[in-house]
Amino acid sequence: MSKPNPKFLVITAFFAIYVIWGSTYLFNKIAVTQLPPLFISSIRFMVSGVLIFIISKFLKLNLKISKKQFLNSIIAGFLFLVYGNGIFVWALKYVDSGFAALLASTQPLFVLFLMRLIDGKTMHKKSLIGVSLGIIGMYLLVNQKEINTNTNSLLGIFMMLSCVLSWSYGSVFVSKADLPKSYLVSTGYQMVISGVLLIISSLVFNEEWISPIHWRTNVKGAMVFLTLLGSIVAFTAFNYLLKVVSPEKVATSAYVNPIIALFLGWIILNEKLTLQSIIAALILLTGVYFITSRKTITTKAKI
Repeated sequence: MSKPNPKFLVITAFFAIYVIWGSTYLFNKIAVTQLPPLFISSIRFMVSGVLIFIISKFLKLNLKISKKQFLNSIIAGFLFLVYGNGIFVWALKYVDSGFAALLASTQPLFVLFLMRLIDGKTMHKKSLIGVSLGIIGMYLLVNQKEINTNTNSLLGIFMMLSCVLSWSYGSVFVSKADLPKSYLVSTGYQMVISGVLLIISSLVFNEEWISPIHWRTNVKGAMVFLTLLGSIVAFTAFNYLLKVVSPEKVATSAYVNPIIALFLGWIILNEKLTLQSIIAALILLTGVYFITSRKTITTKAKI
């Protein structure tokens, strides 16, 4: 049996992190039309986490974890998945999926500010240009008549930005935290822990649990996509690319995902795409490019 062509694998992996991750905004939007947001995230991450552990066991990875690593996994899981994702999905009830993807693309800007506040790192010229463009882009994106007259949209945007802040702080925290050496195992713990916390949160907020039997066909498809492709396949592709290509090339997903999300939301969900949103997107993504293009990553993720 011949081995897969490495070039083909790289192309397939880039397709996964570009198209699959870019599509998750659309499928979360579809799922939240029928299912409660915390319920959606709890199922997605619990199932994904269990599957990751099964894969890890098959790959004969060490699943042991220390008390400190377990505590750090709880913190990381909360920042990334419980608040960062659970509340983000909730806010999708009030914000278009493509618009949400653009808000999420501001994460590098938040990370830069946090590194400045926490570590006292100076901002270089490219970073300052990126931050300036990012602020202009966000202002144009949010300062639209359709949004300013809709209280729910403003609330959704505010909550999404708080989720981006949570994700950003989680990124800074994880970069220094003691976690399992295997990135795959670490993610598995974070997903299962988050799944448990999200189940508890869903019960606390009295969300209605709807049996899969009663899910609409498109919602079932969305949940399968989010669980298997969005969490497992795209993550594995991301991890593979970090090993075989430069991290700068992998980071280009930050520019492609919002474009995919905007296009899919416009085509499939008939979401409105204004000229001001398009201009804001171009400015915002240019700012993200300036911020991320100067970063040099010397360590690679471990499976």
